[in-house]
Amino acid sequence: MTQRVKKVGGWLLIAFVVYAIVKSPTQAADIVHTSGDVLGQGVRSIFSFFDALLK
Repeated sequence: MTQRVKKVGGWLLIAFVVYAIVKSPTQAADIVHTSGDVLGQGVRSIFSFFDALLK
């Protein structure tokens, strides 16, 4: 039963993402771009932290 719920939930999530992209592609692109920037800044911060530890 749990596997079935996960499968249905996954399909619902995919359907929502596709709907959001089709309904507002510019906003979806902005969200992806912002998420990438946040992730990149996080990685840079981690490298900076370890670099400071090694100095």
